[in-house]
Amino acid sequence: MTQYSATLQQRHLERLKSLLRHDDGKEHAAYVFFSSADIQRDPWDRESHEKFLSVNVREIPPEDIVSADGTHVSWLTDSYVRALRDAEANNHIVAIVHSHPSGFAEFSGQDDENEQDLAQLAVNRNGPGTKLISLVLAGENQLFGRVWLRPANKGWEKLRAIRAWGSDLRFWFADTDPAQSSTVLARQALAFGNALNSDLKRMRVGVVGCGGTGSALAMLLARLGVGQIALFDNDIVEASNLNRLHGATQCDADGMNSKVNVVAAHIAQMGLGVRVLPFEEWIGAKENRDALRSCDVIFGCTDDHDGRMFLNRFAYYYLVPVVDMGLAIDVSDGDPPEIEAMDGRVSVLGPENPCLVCSGLVDPEIARAEALKRQNPDDYEKQKREAYVVGEGNPAPAVVTFTTEVACMAVNELLQRMVGFRKLEGSAANRVRKFHLCEDRRPGYRPRTGCRICDDDGLWGRGDADPFIGRVG
Repeated sequence: MTQYSATLQQRHLERLKSLLRHDDGKEHAAYVFFSSADIQRDPWDRESHEKFLSVNVREIPPEDIVSADGTHVSWLTDSYVRALRDAEANNHIVAIVHSHPSGFAEFSGQDDENEQDLAQLAVNRNGPGTKLISLVLAGENQLFGRVWLRPANKGWEKLRAIRAWGSDLRFWFADTDPAQSSTVLARQALAFGNALNSDLKRMRVGVVGCGGTGSALAMLLARLGVGQIALFDNDIVEASNLNRLHGATQCDADGMNSKVNVVAAHIAQMGLGVRVLPFEEWIGAKENRDALRSCDVIFGCTDDHDGRMFLNRFAYYYLVPVVDMGLAIDVSDGDPPEIEAMDGRVSVLGPENPCLVCSGLVDPEIARAEALKRQNPDDYEKQKREAYVVGEGNPAPAVVTFTTEVACMAVNELLQRMVGFRKLEGSAANRVRKFHLCEDRRPGYRPRTGCRICDDDGLWGRGDADPFIGRVG
């Protein structure tokens, strides 16, 4: 069985609200264009999954509206046929979005009848297999939806989830069972309510890199109540990791155990019901693609420039927020050394936020060298001898208390976007905590003019492409 879900860019959701919510008490409608991501096998439920990713919103011309009141809206199909034509040309899927101003949170009998005709028109116009997505904005802020697959047989499937993200991260799940209280999370519910716990339980979260920061972050997510976690790292535990890698022991270092298996085992031992999956591959490996595309949020905890470049593109293509983080400690050359600077950083990647390249947080040349070393180590060594590659410096300083605090910063940024506990400051695209100065800063990075990632919304939500995320190699 195939599951279906939709992700809306926040700017598209806000545009829809402006078109659909009026004070006249009438229903209103608009179009959304979606691309798609085809997941062959969701690693948690082992089913196929198609994600629809918003790429554009289009108003229905006011002059096309035939009639509207508090329980219906109808319009001429000319604009719908044009939308189907444009969707076919761009390999997109059309969605019809309409409002239920009364707050009625189900599809009406009239919706069923009208949408079946429109779904059939889509098949007649664009060919067999053409889908039609239907979304309803009920009341002020309730979203639900379905996708028409077989209009002749009245065949449609619910959207399992609808996400919207930008400065906020919102979920609407088709599973509308009331939030269940949890003894384990009862104190957390006193702060944020059971609804947050319910959303976290349904979420799929990826953690890329399971070293000092990533292992701490994975433990925090599990104790926070995240229901599904994927761990990505192709490295093993070494003795130098033991003072920072949460859950690791000397036996793990002696046995050269993989970091992901060590962290996964430790989370399983907590007995909190978290379904945690380890992936022992470099993050850009083909074997990881279904798991990555299944995630609702990804945390980037790697100091690998090439891996971060990969996640940098992935966030914009697939509308999956990537929370990238790092710790930089500068010390003097003395013995003992003195701290000159100690900065923890959290950056959120995705539409309307600057990418890592424009922020100067990754070096494309170092990324190129890392890719060469991974793919062709002999050629890498040759170019290294000839001084054509950069990097390979001494190990960077790291201290467990600070790597763990960076993990806390990142998880709190997620919580802010879900519950908005920072009433005045709000969400931060970039936050730098200067530990040595006891202060936080919010760097005002901007997209560089012409950047193909963050200054060109043409690839935001593009979804599946060949090559994958437009990346060769």
